Amino acid sequence: FSTDGAGQGRLFSLSSSTPWRMVKSAVRVCVRTRPTAAFAHTELVVKPEDRTIDVNIKKNPHMGVVNNMRENYGFKFDHILHNSSQDTVYADTISDITKSIVQGYNGTVLVYGQTGAGKTYTMSGGQGDYKARGMIPRAIQEIFTEVNARPDTEFNVKMSYLEIYNEQLYDLLSPAGFTTEKGNDLLIVEDGKGHIHVKGLMMPHAGSEEEAMNLFFEGETNRAIAEHQLNAASSRSHCILTIYVESRSRVESADRMLSSKLNLVDLAGSERLGTEHSDKDRLKEAKNINMSLSSLLGVIQAIASKASHVPFRNSKLTHLLSSSLSGDGKALMFANISPRLQHAHESLNTLRFASQVNQCQIAPRDKK
Repeated sequence: FSTDGAGQGRLFSLSSSTPWRMVKSAVRVCVRTRPTAAFAHTELVVKPEDRTIDVNIKKNPHMGVVNNMRENYGFKFDHILHNSSQDTVYADTISDITKSIVQGYNGTVLVYGQTGAGKTYTMSGGQGDYKARGMIPRAIQEIFTEVNARPDTEFNVKMSYLEIYNEQLYDLLSPAGFTTEKGNDLLIVEDGKGHIHVKGLMMPHAGSEEEAMNLFFEGETNRAIAEHQLNAASSRSHCILTIYVESRSRVESADRMLSSKLNLVDLAGSERLGTEHSDKDRLKEAKNINMSLSSLLGVIQAIASKASHVPFRNSKLTHLLSSSLSGDGKALMFANISPRLQHAHESLNTLRFASQVNQCQIAPRDKK
């Protein structure tokens, strides 16, 4: 997780090829609904053309006569993805962010929501279906398409795949495969320039789209192994796949180099866990997840309020993403919701969180 380099580049808007101006802008938020035949149309009113979602939840009659529970909520976001294909989702949201990586700017894409809302499908895609491939394989493809279209520029592409479970870091691209053994702990360190690194994290070179995809599949295999070894009853962990791009002109001065990275973050399920049916391991897991997601929200609120201190070090997740959220690049979050009636309260929580994220203003720093 290191960034340095120099040069000039452009950032693009999500809706066109017009360059983004180097001014503060909100973290973009795109809400994606999971397709279901049991859509709760009364409780969730989705209007993609207006970019709005209304949530209507009836008061709980068991709360007594004096009941101040709110029933109706309205939200507006940058994009509402309703019954959208993976092609549409990618083209309308992160394609231009991916292209800007090759031009020397950082990008971060997070996916948030309860377990079962389609987060991993959005990021990784469906198994065995080329059309259903997710944002990660599509980003890999587009990066190498951009690289191959620039014969006058020399590129070096690397990748890392990191998992955070119970505030412990695991390398999903380790040559030894996934292991829970202690003694080889990965450490988050900061260099003299303020850049964040993970000491001991593997960052193998990817010379082609095929090599990058093989690294992605290797990480996915180790992630599946991790889900079994860490907690067979749960897969609630954060996963961060990062693509690093270094480039220098073959024509101009060879001393002028651009360095950038794209973080693709699959956040752990955000649902609350009831204590009455949970064992000790699940409670510990939920506590750490809630802490890291609360830390993420705290960081975003601190940035939005222009606080003098932003608590990036409160969790491993926010520490790793500090440079991305503090203005060194563009950030986008998918808020995935399951529109079934039994998930209405969790969907409301997701939309509340997403609305606060949408208020976060970050200022991309021009590379000089």
